[in-house]
Amino acid sequence: MRSTRSTVTFSNPFTLPGYLGDLPAGDYEVLVEEELLQGLSFEAYRRTATYLTVSGTGARAGRSEFRATTEGDLKEALRRDADTSEANNHGGAALPPQEDGT
Repeated sequence: MRSTRSTVTFSNPFTLPGYLGDLPAGDYEVLVEEELLQGLSFEAYRRTATYLTVSGTGARAGRSEFRATTEGDLKEALRRDADTSEANNHGGAALPPQEDGT
């Protein structure tokens, strides 16, 4: 077994399938567990679990929990976040073209 950690950033509140309510925007640590595939002539690993570390709020402040998720669900949440951010950045009125002073 091996574990790798990485960080993902959400610019907007987001949801994950299987959990109620929105999670706040911010940085989240992702823990991926993989197992070594035996019997191959080269080293290869298979993902066995993906967890998102969620910090507690309110009465649970100071505590963190690992929320099981899938690579696909996490990628989809990040895609929705990027789409929301892009829509927010392009949601204003279009500016008129610059006039050429020549």
